[in-house]
Amino acid sequence: MASNFAQQLVNTLERLGVKRIYGLVGDSLNPLSNAVRTSSIQWIHVHNEEAAAFAAAADSLSTGDLAVCGASCGPGNTHLIQGLYEAHRNGAKVLAIASHIPSAEIGSEFFQATHPEYIFQECSGYREVVHTGTQGARVLHNAVQSTLAGNGVSVIVVPGDVFTAEVADSTTVSSAYATGAAKRVYPDPAEAAALVRAINEADTVTLFCGYGARDAREQVFTLAEKIKSPIGHSFRGKMFIAHDNPFDVGMSGLLGYGACFEASQEADLFIMVGTDFPYTDWLPHGNVAQIDINGAHIGRRTKVAVPVVGDVASVIDNILPHVEEKQDRSFLDRMLTRHAELLENVVRTYTTPARESRTPIHPEFAASVLDEIAADDAIITVDTGMCNVWSSRYFTANGQRAEHASYLHGTMANALPMAIGIQAANPDRQVISWSGDGGLGMLLGELLTVKLHNLPIKTVVFNNSSLGMVKLEMIVEGFPDFQTDHEEVNYAAIAEAVGIKSFRVEDPFDLKPALADALSHDGPALVDIVTDPDALSLPPDITWDMLTGFTSASVKTVLDGGVGRMVNLARRNIRQIGAATSIAKK
Repeated sequence: MASNFAQQLVNTLERLGVKRIYGLVGDSLNPLSNAVRTSSIQWIHVHNEEAAAFAAAADSLSTGDLAVCGASCGPGNTHLIQGLYEAHRNGAKVLAIASHIPSAEIGSEFFQATHPEYIFQECSGYREVVHTGTQGARVLHNAVQSTLAGNGVSVIVVPGDVFTAEVADSTTVSSAYATGAAKRVYPDPAEAAALVRAINEADTVTLFCGYGARDAREQVFTLAEKIKSPIGHSFRGKMFIAHDNPFDVGMSGLLGYGACFEASQEADLFIMVGTDFPYTDWLPHGNVAQIDINGAHIGRRTKVAVPVVGDVASVIDNILPHVEEKQDRSFLDRMLTRHAELLENVVRTYTTPARESRTPIHPEFAASVLDEIAADDAIITVDTGMCNVWSSRYFTANGQRAEHASYLHGTMANALPMAIGIQAANPDRQVISWSGDGGLGMLLGELLTVKLHNLPIKTVVFNNSSLGMVKLEMIVEGFPDFQTDHEEVNYAAIAEAVGIKSFRVEDPFDLKPALADALSHDGPALVDIVTDPDALSLPPDITWDMLTGFTSASVKTVLDGGVGRMVNLARRNIRQIGAATSIAKK
C-alpha cells in the first residue's frame, strides 16, 4: 500500500514517540500539517517560528527525548534560525522540518526562494534536501539518528511537492535508533596517570564543575573529600552541583558570587570538570587540568597542562584508587570560611528592612520572594540579561528544581517560548517564565500561544522599563547610557486583554500575595513587577585595570548582589569545619 512522504514522516515520528510538533502551518508545509491532523501528534501553534525552535529545544532538554519543529518555505523557516542556534549549542535533540519551494522552481529565483541547507549550516549537525519520497525515508532516518546520537540539531529540507509524492511502504527505513544515552568514555591510561600525578603533587586543588558533571555528582564529591578540594561551578552546572554541597564555594563568571574566583586563582592545581567555560579572564593560566568527554573542548579557553578525554564519572572512577588522600584541609576550610564571609556581607547589604519597602521594588527582593514560594520541583526558564543575575543568585538548587536559560547562545526573548515547550512536555510541573520586559516584548505574541493552548505557565516579568544589562555595559565602558530606556509598559494589562489572569505589582507589600495567587491559579497567569532600573552594582573583586579597561565581555557584565538562601548552605558548611578538623586529629 502506498502513502505520501508526509504521511510516512508523521508515522515514523509517531513510532519514535513524538507527541508534539511546534510551528506555523501554511503554504508548502500544509501537506505535513494535514498528515499531523489525522495522527496522534499535537500541533503546537506558535506565533513566530523562532519560538517554535526555542520550544522544541526546551521540550527536548527537559525530557531527554526527540522534539520537532516545522516551518514553511522562505521567510517561515528562516525564522527558525535563532532557536536552532540555541538548540544546537545546548545539545538538544531536535528535528527541524524546513519546507521548501516547489522542486521544479529551485534555482530560478522563485518567490520566497532561499537555500535552507546553507542557511542552517552553522546551527545543525546534519542537514539535507529531500529530492524524492524514496530518498526522503533514508534522509529522515539519518537526521533522526544524528540528533539522537548527540550531534545537535538535524534539519531536513522538503519541497512541498515532495511531501505529497507517493512512496511505497517498503521504502520506509525501519532501522533501530542508537542514542548512547548512558555511554561511558574511559580515559586514556597515560592521560589518567598524568592527572593522578598532578593531583598528588599539588598541595591544594580546586574543582570547577559544569554541565558535563551533571551525572557524576557523587564521584565529584568523593574526589573532593579525598583531596580536600573546594568545588565551584558554572551557571549551567549550578542546579546539579550546588545543592547540599559540603565543598561549595559558589559560582564564577559573568554572574559569579562567593569564593569561587579566589579558590581558582590560589590553588596549586585547577581542574575544569565537564565544563567548556568560555570566559578567559575568570580562569587561571597556570597549572590547569581539564576533563571533558569532547576532546575538542580541551585547551581552547586557557592553557591546559593536563588534558583528559572521557566522561566525568568514568574518569574519576578510574583515577580515584590511585589518588593519594590529602591530610591538610586548611585550604578547603579557608575557602569555605571566605565564601561564607562574602555571602554574609551581601546578605547584610541586601536584606535590610528598607529593601523590603523600597519602591520601585528592588529586583533582589522580588527574586527572593519568588524563590521562597516557588514549588520545590518548579522548572524556571530565564531571560538573558539581568534576569540571569537574579536567578543565578536566588533560585535555590535543591535537587528537584530545574533551570533553563540561553546558557551558550545568550539570546534575548528565550524564556517564554522555552516555557511553552517545557510546560507542553511537563503538564504536571510548575513552570515559571522568569522574563525581563525587554525579552518579553521581543516575542510578546507568544502570550497568545500560551492562551491558545491554555498552558498553565506563570510568567513573572521583572519590568524596569530598561535594557538593564546593556545599560550596565555602557556605564562601565565609560559611555553615557543611550537608548536603553523606554516608556513604561503595563504587561499585566496586555495579558489581561489576551485573556490571561494578571497582576500588576508596584507596592512591595503586595508582591508575595500576588505571586502566591498567580502560582496557585489553575491556568496561565502573569505577574508584572515594577522593579528598580538602577539596581546595578559591581563586584568587590574587580581590579582597577578591569574597571578602566573592560577588554572582555566577561568583566563588562559581572554583577554583584544578594545570594538568597545559598548563604544557609555556606553557614552549614563552615559549622562542619570544626567537626571535620576534630575527626582528622583523632
